[in-house]
Amino acid sequence: MITRTIHIDVAGQQLPVYLAHPEGKSSLPTILVISEIFGIHDYIISVANRLAEAGYLALAPDLFIRQGDPSREPTVAALMSNIVRKTPDAQVMADLDAVVEWAHTYGAETRRLGITGFCYGGRITWLYSHHNPQVKAGVAWYGRLAGAPTKGWPTLPVEIATALKTPVLGLYGGKDEHIPLDTVEQMRAALAQGQSKSQIHVYPDAQHGFHADYRPSYHPQAAQDGWQRALDWFRANGVAQVSGKCS
Repeated sequence: MITRTIHIDVAGQQLPVYLAHPEGKSSLPTILVISEIFGIHDYIISVANRLAEAGYLALAPDLFIRQGDPSREPTVAALMSNIVRKTPDAQVMADLDAVVEWAHTYGAETRRLGITGFCYGGRITWLYSHHNPQVKAGVAWYGRLAGAPTKGWPTLPVEIATALKTPVLGLYGGKDEHIPLDTVEQMRAALAQGQSKSQIHVYPDAQHGFHADYRPSYHPQAAQDGWQRALDWFRANGVAQVSGKCS
């Protein structure tokens, strides 16, 4: 397996991107991996590596590079205030567009493009799936769906649900204290009015962050089931290795 960090120029900013893919293969389907608020750390790297083992080119960009280093913030509140909420969605969409373009020049099969993300990244998964028609499928893990918009975050996933074309699988916890179930049901109802064939699955006993194996909220059964659902979702919606050629 090939693993390394590359740097992509985005309007003069060098964007670090963790890359992982099978060795000796070309024309790989591509999955963007969008991190939690904690940025690119060991857990996100492990997710990218698992996707590479499943036959994908996995690309995990450091979307907070301009705002700061999440690992240096003393509290979650400080991290949200100083970095995450100062990272505008428009900037993130442009960064992800650049990563997709780089993947194309690298020889990946970007016609088979997927995206998955966790917490903050789950919200971005919904938004980018709407932003970029190249995305064939998305898997959003416990991403925020509703709430008050801000200048940097002007659009909520629930607002784009009916217009969404890309099928997105939402994976949520029934005991999530950060994402109320009524907003999950609101999103589900909005999706039902659209044509994307998106779905939402709720794990009744799972909390927020149930896939993150380094957190107390880790729920092994939900995490394992969700991972299998994610892989199945990508395969069912055209994001899968078809005939990987030796390079």
